[in-house]
This record gives sequence, C-alpha cells and structure tokens, in this order.
Amino acid sequence: MNDMTGGFPSDGAVAANFRLLQDVDVKLTVEIGSTSLTLRELLALGEASVIELDRHANELLDVLVNGTLIGRGEVVMVGDRFGVRMTELVSPEKRA
Repeated sequence: MNDMTGGFPSDGAVAANFRLLQDVDVKLTVEIGSTSLTLRELLALGEASVIELDRHANELLDVLVNGTLIGRGEVVMVGDRFGVRMTELVSPEKRA
C-alpha cells in the first residue's frame, strides 16, 4: 500500500468506521459501592435490612461501560427518575 497516511486509515475512514459503530448497544452501569457478605449474612437479609457499602455518602459514583470504568459522577433527579451527572472522565490510556 503506497498512500499518504503511511498505512494508517485517513480521518475520513476513521469517521466512517465510527459512524458504523454508533448504533452498537453497550451496557452502562453505575456503582454506588460494594461489600462482601457471608452466605449466612446474605440468607439473613430481609425487607428492612440495611447493607453498609464501602463508599462514603459524599463520594462520586463509578460509571462503567461494559465493565470498564469510564468516569465518575453524582446522582441527580431527572423528573421522577434518577440520573448521573458526569463530573470526571477517565482518560482512554487509564481505562485499560
């Protein structure tokens, strides 16, 4: 191949490829925290049980796409639903 890009796709080709991927579904997950329980503790949970998580109330939530951390945000209300306002984005280099 003897083109001006040195074997790399042109910006136009990259944009065209990206447009092809724009409609691919991904799973976005927001994590508020986690904890470890024994099976005995898990089986003892009831409707009024409170599970303490490993995160403080004022900490940002982790936002993941397909299990990869992409940023952090805070809970907001959007009408009568919850939403997340992104406050930090993880650089692509740090996502790997």
